[in-house]
Amino acid sequence: MVIGREKEQNKLEELYKSDKAEFVALYGRRRVGKTYLIDETFSNRITFRHAGLSPIGTDNDKDAPKKLMKDQLEHFYQSLLMQGAGLNKAPASWLEAFYMLEQFLMEKEAENERLLIFLDEIQWMDTPKAGFVTGLEAFWNNWACYRHNVMLIVCGSSTSWVLDKLINNHGGLYGRLTYEIELQPFSLGECERFFLSKGFSLSRYDITQAYMAVGGIPYYLNFFEKTLSVHQNIQAIFFDKGAPLKNEFDRLFSSLFTNPETMKAIIVALNSKNRGLTRNELLNITGITDSGQLSKQLKALESGAFIFKYYSFGNGKREGFYKISDPFCIFCLRFVEDSSSRKKNEWINAAGTQSVISWNGLAFENICFNHIKQIKYALGISGVSTNESLWSKKGSEDSEGAQIDLIIERKDNVINMCEIKFYNDEFVADKECHFSLVRREKLLREIIPKRASIHNTLITTFGLKKMEYFSDFISTVTLDDLFRVI
Repeated sequence: MVIGREKEQNKLEELYKSDKAEFVALYGRRRVGKTYLIDETFSNRITFRHAGLSPIGTDNDKDAPKKLMKDQLEHFYQSLLMQGAGLNKAPASWLEAFYMLEQFLMEKEAENERLLIFLDEIQWMDTPKAGFVTGLEAFWNNWACYRHNVMLIVCGSSTSWVLDKLINNHGGLYGRLTYEIELQPFSLGECERFFLSKGFSLSRYDITQAYMAVGGIPYYLNFFEKTLSVHQNIQAIFFDKGAPLKNEFDRLFSSLFTNPETMKAIIVALNSKNRGLTRNELLNITGITDSGQLSKQLKALESGAFIFKYYSFGNGKREGFYKISDPFCIFCLRFVEDSSSRKKNEWINAAGTQSVISWNGLAFENICFNHIKQIKYALGISGVSTNESLWSKKGSEDSEGAQIDLIIERKDNVINMCEIKFYNDEFVADKECHFSLVRREKLLREIIPKRASIHNTLITTFGLKKMEYFSDFISTVTLDDLFRVI
């Protein structure tokens, strides 16, 4: 059963039943469930399928590009043989390989109402100087696009490759895609549906803690055992001997990027500041040369949903900040990769430690940025155009610093100044909270238009307790709101 992909499944079925050639690109970060979606949607209807070979482990081999190309072509040939092609030698080029595929498909036309070709992990087939894209271009432009019974689905975990080579292609594949699907990680609500389908009995508080560690990645969620608590699951998944995700951080980057160490260095640097870093700050910390390559690397991480870019409130678009958005990366850098963070065998009892409490707060802020649609729905402003950002002001000898977790700037002249709190009970707004809100509102008024209104907004787990200062908040958003499936 496919959870949370109804819209995508319906569209794929619609395209399958169309009366013209379809060229579909499906992309999204690794482990998000792309292959599973295609397999479950089309089950026994795939005429030809092939997945590229992973290049992991070939970095230090100077002859690797040539060998990889040969291996990829041999692998493609074996896929043709296993699926019924009558061939006697492997192709010497991708042009020849796709010509062989054409011959195979023409032989299958009598048996199949629709010729469905599924090419998985397509970026791995595009080895240096192999001419893969040229072969794909020739296959589509010279043969497939003229056959109304052909549907080609290409799938890639390297979002930047799919965007650069297919969606934004300026050569022979320009404008050739008939549809594109970006598969997103599960939302909190979809995670809940996933766990329910597996027979789990978890509170929304526990599901949120699971999300903080692995995000909405179905492959990672599959490792959770319903007989264990969330803390026991995290212990088993990340820290025990033979833990399945202990080395996943390195594997993930090695499988997606040709320069994994540089990409990891960028992520590590961004993790050093809760607000994220500007481009110049990133250059200073990493020592990366300021060139067009950095822009491409940031774009690749952004398109892969590892980071996002925002502009600090009140500064216009003069200087953007890059901030990590992937919960899995944040958790790994904080606790798995950092051997000094704590003893690895104590996660089950670590809930009350300061490092975990601090991480809970930051991770929950990150969840809120990943669920802006749900927050806007809860506030009744789904149809209002908004900009979301953070804001901070450095302290000085004369004044305290200040930080606002989330600002929602609305086109209807209202600014939601959001306080984000992860608590295991109702939040109590005390005197300290009251004066903090007053001070931040005063600082915010110095940089906003006089016509704008400020709405103090609380985003928390179980709501706001009706005590002395509860009326300081105009609106409250709870976990139940964040779990809404939109």
